[in-house]
Amino acid sequence: MNKKVAFYTLGCKLNFSETSTIARNFSSEGFERVDFKEKADIYVINTCSVTENADKRFKSIVKQAQKINPDAFVAAVGCYAQLKPQELADVDGVDLVLGATEKFKITDYLNDLSKNDMGEVHSCEIQEADFYVGSYSFGDRTRAFLKVQDGCDYKCTYCTIPLARGISRSDTLENVLQNAKEISAKNIKEIVLTGVNIGDYGKGEFGNKKHEHTFYELVKALDDVEGIERLRISSIEPNLLKNETIEFVSTSKTFVPHFHVPLQSGSNELLKLMRRRYMKELYIDRVAKIKETMPHACIGVDVIVGFPGETNELFLETYNFLNELDISYLHVFTYSERDNTVAASLDGIVPKKVRAKRSKMLRGLSAKKRRAFYEGQIGSSRTVLFEGENKEGYIHGFTENYVKVKAPWNPDLVNTLQAVRLTEIDEDGLVRFEFTKQLITS
Repeated sequence: MNKKVAFYTLGCKLNFSETSTIARNFSSEGFERVDFKEKADIYVINTCSVTENADKRFKSIVKQAQKINPDAFVAAVGCYAQLKPQELADVDGVDLVLGATEKFKITDYLNDLSKNDMGEVHSCEIQEADFYVGSYSFGDRTRAFLKVQDGCDYKCTYCTIPLARGISRSDTLENVLQNAKEISAKNIKEIVLTGVNIGDYGKGEFGNKKHEHTFYELVKALDDVEGIERLRISSIEPNLLKNETIEFVSTSKTFVPHFHVPLQSGSNELLKLMRRRYMKELYIDRVAKIKETMPHACIGVDVIVGFPGETNELFLETYNFLNELDISYLHVFTYSERDNTVAASLDGIVPKKVRAKRSKMLRGLSAKKRRAFYEGQIGSSRTVLFEGENKEGYIHGFTENYVKVKAPWNPDLVNTLQAVRLTEIDEDGLVRFEFTKQLITS
């Protein structure tokens, strides 16, 4: 019988795309992939290092795997595995820990799958993570995450990602286009471009600094790939989101009017402490440019609360800045100290209770912003891509500009694009609609 393997992914879209690539490697070696809740011979956990919470969750996921099969082989890969390999290896039940360059060769490290007395560690110095491995995810979603770039050359004072993933490097344009063609051939309707710093796309696959291509050239080339219905840009730094890209998206055949642009703080004083590469005035300019060319565009914002030195006055500066900005929702991150970062040694530590209170305030603001954005879309005609999950008798989907809709469950709608008119906001905050054309069930 084939050995069974199960995967659990913590963290970002990039991790999901890489888990899928690792899973395909297992399949080509004859393993059968099963759900993480099922009994497997090997459990692979793709870790994240962005927040303290992701560290804690790792231990509970290992326990979950051991409960299902105490004899299973447990492997940890990914960012946390690169940063704190010994810490993961010391967790009871972990047999193998692989760092940044080793994770894609995991099947080479599997011998007899017998449990180890101690976790075995294979991790490189992060300077050795200087080559590019392409990946994309599909299989359990109506959309695929296509990795185009990895690593980061920025030196934000709170961030461990350069330590976990190495220097900024990119896939070749030819390879990205080939992967996009492969994805579209599988009847996947939407591709989300992902990476650590995708606006930096073009640095060679070994990190060579001369850009082979720009992000703008990548976007233009992808727009011409046959068979792709929708392309979505994931998070992109405001200083790297150029006017030419915004203007191109506004007239594109496939790119949707949805941008996720990290801000992190609405205070220039804190942006300097964070070593971000822009001031808030540039951010205002980016939002204005998007809304000028695409008034219906959805704009998501990352923001960190509780960064060292964030006084009440500076927090309120951020809150008021976001409140006045024409944005659609927030992703709120509560600052947590990370080893080997500059921010960990800064003065002005914000008490955890204060961080939690500020986080709650910004989450409330996010709900208000999303509601206002949805209200502004009522009466408009949109196209919805429907998801594949039956959630308590309802099917959900997203418009091109990221409005989440719901309707009574209908399996014929799964993974189809439908023309609709948005009609009202339901009591759970999602949007109801009516179909404006005959159902398209292909």
